[in-house]
Order: sequence, then structure tokens, then C-alpha cells
Amino acid sequence: MADDKSSIDPRPRSWIDKIVQVFSDEPTDTKSLLELLRNAEQDQVLDADALSIIEGALQVSNMQVRDIMIPRTQVVTVPAKLSGKEIIKLVTNASHSRFPVVGDNVDNVMGILLAKDLLPLILNRNIEKFNIKDIVRPATFVPESKRLNVLLKEFRETRHHMAIVIDEYGSVCGAVTIEDVLEQIVGEIEDEYDVDDDSYIKKFDEENHIVKALTPVDEFNSYFKTDFTDQEFTTIGGLVLQQFGHIPERGETINIGPFLITILNADSRQIKLIKVTSTLVSTRKKQT
Repeated sequence: MADDKSSIDPRPRSWIDKIVQVFSDEPTDTKSLLELLRNAEQDQVLDADALSIIEGALQVSNMQVRDIMIPRTQVVTVPAKLSGKEIIKLVTNASHSRFPVVGDNVDNVMGILLAKDLLPLILNRNIEKFNIKDIVRPATFVPESKRLNVLLKEFRETRHHMAIVIDEYGSVCGAVTIEDVLEQIVGEIEDEYDVDDDSYIKKFDEENHIVKALTPVDEFNSYFKTDFTDQEFTTIGGLVLQQFGHIPERGETINIGPFLITILNADSRQIKLIKVTSTLVSTRKKQT
């Protein structure tokens, strides 16, 4: 007679065993799959970060470029007719790494300018002698209806990091970067211009600070030793908006007091992030 073995395996299950157990119900659609994954996270088979990434990856397959693209009005472009010095100023103020180069209008995209391609020209003091057409890189065009998972695959295969988005009539309606797609999967990717959640102001260098638009005016005054009034607006974003007289687009600049204010992030309703450049520090540097 065969030995009577217990149906309960005393050995601890490996993570592979746990995954197999989770999927034993064979989910038939995305909704049931997500439900199983969330149960797995509750049972500590998956950690919260892994679950978030999986959810993001599943979401990307159902999203289109139009859902995440930078709108045409907010894309910082480089007109091909600008001089070398003008291009350097525009690129510096915008603080981006890639720029669509345009001809007579935004729909005439000639290619993509990488900010790093300007460095050899600056170092060799050839910035006024160059033709932007000599360093511009080919632009990739994608329809606004393209799915994000397909776009991500194309970005990986071509090693391009930016694409120009066009509508059904062939007109430019925006731009999208590989970072925009990846942020849908892994969450927001911080860069040197991001400010910690628990602070409003981040020092970038001696002249420049990155400031959240929600920074209270009194906190801004305390940090920069200024005396802007907070009687009409309680945040620095409100003060900047008043000075512009309209909702500014990314890359727009304005002088307020001893500062040059550059819009780093804004949408159609509000300013989110600004760069504050001390014109006094810049002036002292030039004098020395």
C-alpha cells in the first residue's frame, strides 16, 4: 500500500511557485489580470513598485501619442534663420536637450537640433560661421493616433529620442519624447530641474534657481531677500502670471525685479515651474 502523503507541502514556496499560484485562474482580459496582480501585491508576491510598472506598461498599450504629446503651442522650436548667438540664447533659456528646427513656419520642420552638437562650435569659436543645416539631425514624424507601445519600440530601434507629431492633415500638432512614454510606465522621471516634493526652491547654480510656481510669495521673499507683495497673489506663480498678462508657454521669459524669469513647465491653465535667474549676479560676472 502506498504511503499516505500529506497534501500540504511543508517546504516554503519559491517566488516562482507563488507566481504560478497567482495565475492559476488564467485571466482572460486586462481587467482580470490587473485584479490578480493587485491581489499578488497584497499577498507580497509583488512589491508596490513592480505592480506600478506593470500597470503602467499595460496602460501604455491602450494609449495614443495624442494622450501625452507636448502641444504645438508649447513646443520650443529653433527658427533656421536665427544667428548662432540667437540660437545659443534660445537653447540656454529653454534648457532642453532637443529642439525642432523650423523654416518659415512650425509645419516646416527641417530636423532636430541637439544642444550638445553646439558645444564643439562654441569651443572652436565657430558659432557665427556655421550653417544650422550642417548639424541638424533628421526628424521622425508620427501620427497622433500611433499607440505608445509601438512608438516606444520604434524609439528603441531607431535610437531617436524625439518625434514630431502630425495630425490627419499632415500639420504639426505637437512633439513627443521617449521620456514622455517612459514616464507613463515608471512614473515621473526627475531631472536636474525637478524640485523635491518637500521644498519649493532648488539652487541650480550661482545664478539660477528652479522654483515651483506654488511657492508662497513670503517664502520666495525670505529666500531671495526680496519684498514682493502678497496682497493680490499668494504664490509666485500668480505674480508671474500677472506680469505676463496671459498664460505663458514653456520657454517664455520676462524680467521681474532683479530676476529673469523663464517658464520651464506650464499647461493651458497654469504655470507649474519656473527658472529664476539673478540678473545682478550676471552683471557682476560681466564686470569682472
